[in-house]
Amino acid sequence: MDTAWFIGFMVVIGAVIGGATNSLAIKMLFRPYTEKRIGKWRVPFTPGLIPKRHQELATQLGHMVVHYLLTAEGLGKKLKSAAFMKAMNEWLSAELLKLLRSEQTIGELLENKLGVKEPKQTLLLKTEGLIEKSYDRYFQENRHKQIGEVLPRGANEKIDHSVPVIAAFLLERGQALFSSEEGKERLSKMIDRFLLNKGTLGNMISMFLGNERLVDKLQPELMKFMRDDGTKRMVEEILEKEWAKLKQKDVALIEEQLNKEDIIEYVTTALEKNVPFYQWVDQPLSDWSKPFEDMLVTEWVPKLVDAVSDLLAMHLEGLLEKLNLEDIVREQVEAFSVERLEELVLTISKREFKMITYLGALLGGMIGFIQGLLVLFIG
Repeated sequence: MDTAWFIGFMVVIGAVIGGATNSLAIKMLFRPYTEKRIGKWRVPFTPGLIPKRHQELATQLGHMVVHYLLTAEGLGKKLKSAAFMKAMNEWLSAELLKLLRSEQTIGELLENKLGVKEPKQTLLLKTEGLIEKSYDRYFQENRHKQIGEVLPRGANEKIDHSVPVIAAFLLERGQALFSSEEGKERLSKMIDRFLLNKGTLGNMISMFLGNERLVDKLQPELMKFMRDDGTKRMVEEILEKEWAKLKQKDVALIEEQLNKEDIIEYVTTALEKNVPFYQWVDQPLSDWSKPFEDMLVTEWVPKLVDAVSDLLAMHLEGLLEKLNLEDIVREQVEAFSVERLEELVLTISKREFKMITYLGALLGGMIGFIQGLLVLFIG
């Protein structure tokens, strides 16, 4: 009976010592949080292991995350995986549809998201500025060049070939004018003014022939003159000569005849009225985006996701280096309090730590049992 009590006592003592030792070792991983001193003498094993090695742990974690966990190769494979691409397509399509079907206008988006005040007015001012710069640059570069030099070759050739057409058009319009009653009346007034300027001779001609009779005689001859091939060739030659003279003039001649402000205002107004985007700025997105939904969602979104994934995968290593991810992890771990770290680890591994304590007690009990047997045999 005494032997059983002795062995049981040794087992209990060994179990208590083994369990307490393991429990103390677990607690010493974190505690004490700070260094303890008695006078100038530092108490051994203070602070705990993790607080003592906090900075080293932070550095090693940063190194491990960058070189073994979040690697460019691993992230690149994830970016190009079918599941990720599908998820990105679905997410971006849903967000795009939500935006396109909203009641917000482009102007409101620019104002709220980018801080652009009065977006449409700003856009028109930017357009005016761009047109003005283009206007000034064009005449600065071409002011002293001949008109024929700055005109495109096709335009030069087209105008040259159009001279006979223009001559024929002018003669046709002249015939139509003077063959009408209105034209005859104008011709009569021209004859009146002509004879009036000739003094006595004009009065004599007017008195003997009469104005209407002179008009009746002159009108058919004028019509014959306009229909004559020689007249057409003459008009063509005049137009060709004048066009040749004009082509030799400097572009500055055209600049002098133009009003810069009127040109800029005209072009800006024309763009505002004829380019849809200027109207879309003040309209809800849902009012005008419907025709573009299918194209954007089915064609543009997959292409955009694919292009962005390729671009990111291609430059991922450089991006990670620029992010200094290792330093970010190190700084975050260093800023993480030991108390919070202990709470986090114990929350995750509390059950395992208990099992380690129990295992220490079990091993201690087994060692006590063996020691008891040895003492009995030796004693």
